[in-house]
Amino acid sequence: MDENNLRKEDSVYQPEGSDYNQGGSGGNGLGIGSLVLGIVSIVLSCTGYGGIICGIIGIILSNLSKKQNGKTGVATGGMVCSIIGIVISVILLILSFIFGAIGLAMLNDLSSLQ
Repeated sequence: MDENNLRKEDSVYQPEGSDYNQGGSGGNGLGIGSLVLGIVSIVLSCTGYGGIICGIIGIILSNLSKKQNGKTGVATGGMVCSIIGIVISVILLILSFIFGAIGLAMLNDLSSLQ
């Protein structure tokens, strides 16, 4: 190949006419991030607050991705997983408070019997 047939793009010499895009079109990093955080929020839902925090950030990233790239399946999946993670976290937190209150009431009843 002759050096006259080469062009310089991003400090990489490529033959003329090549459609190689080194950066890639990508552009769906926010959607992928929202999907990952949605899945993590489901996994961390048993910790309570970890699932809620990851879910909220996942929803924010999903909304940003939908504004930038239009409605994509990845961003929608991230939104759904994030909402599921938040709902499970809230339900488990409520149940833990209820069972904690029941346990304290039972301890008070036992101590009053003595």
